[in-house]
Amino acid sequence: MRRPRTISRTAVQPESEAQAAPLRPTSYSDAGLTELFLDMIAAEQGASANTLDAYRRDLADLSHFLSRRRLRIGAADTAALRGYLADLDKRGFATSSVARRLSALRHLFRFLLSERIRADDPAAILAGPKRGRSLPKVLSIADVDRLLACARQEADAAEGAARLRAARLNCLLEVLYATGLRVSELMALPLSAARRDARIIVVRGKGDKERLVPLNAGAKQAMARYLEEVAAVAKDPKGASSKWLFPSFGDSGHLTRQHFARDLKDLAARAGLSPRLVSPHVLRHAFASHLLHNGADLRIVQTLLGHSDISTTQIYTHVVEERLKSLVRDLHPLSNRS
Repeated sequence: MRRPRTISRTAVQPESEAQAAPLRPTSYSDAGLTELFLDMIAAEQGASANTLDAYRRDLADLSHFLSRRRLRIGAADTAALRGYLADLDKRGFATSSVARRLSALRHLFRFLLSERIRADDPAAILAGPKRGRSLPKVLSIADVDRLLACARQEADAAEGAARLRAARLNCLLEVLYATGLRVSELMALPLSAARRDARIIVVRGKGDKERLVPLNAGAKQAMARYLEEVAAVAKDPKGASSKWLFPSFGDSGHLTRQHFARDLKDLAARAGLSPRLVSPHVLRHAFASHLLHNGADLRIVQTLLGHSDISTTQIYTHVVEERLKSLVRDLHPLSNRS
């Protein structure tokens, strides 16, 4: 992952004041503070490129709002930040989007306080918007079976150059539903993940944390079949020697999540499912929900998904509500008493 360049504190100050201490917050440009903050979360928290881009966009929007009021981020007070949140609401931002931008503000100003760029934290007392946690979209087991069956049939029937694409889509789908990987993790799987004797793959997730995820027989077979097709059509030595399991000619070197999402929606339509209800993330939800429905321990599912907090995993327990009721009804020692 490309890290943003390191910016020293003197790089964001006027040259004439570089030796002054302490510096006034207004001496720092918004762009300089933003890059300094992004450099920190990349180096110390292992933030992904997508996370850095999201923070950069959010803070650029804050800077634009403040500039219209002749303020800089380094000199913004609580009233100005409340005005920004109100402006987001006026612009029709969803509650979840406002909450995300508030999170970015809190992280930024906490960092400025810790670096002694500011003597206060104007975002500390900001109240976030009240929001109910939406339940994830989940496909039924029958829906996933239809999707998998369609992918297998197309891989069997495809001819010529289409065989490789069909085998790749089948492999992506089998591995995703078997492991519950984030789509970014799936796209970045190394070629070594498809070793014949591999029963467990090492996945590098958010924050550069590694976890072990088991592979089932279906996923391993789909990988083997896909690699056979790759070997049969490989003519470009560069492509044949790629370190990625799903190589591409783009800048990243591997298939993009947008490409996979488009192929998956097209497959859903051919399988008779609504494309708007199917995405790589929905299949990750299905993986977790179906495991819990069949009796898996919540802590195990948390580990497989790579969630750092169990509360994130608990959102999936809605699918097992009836099962929990039946367990209490059937197994509680007092359940048969009138």
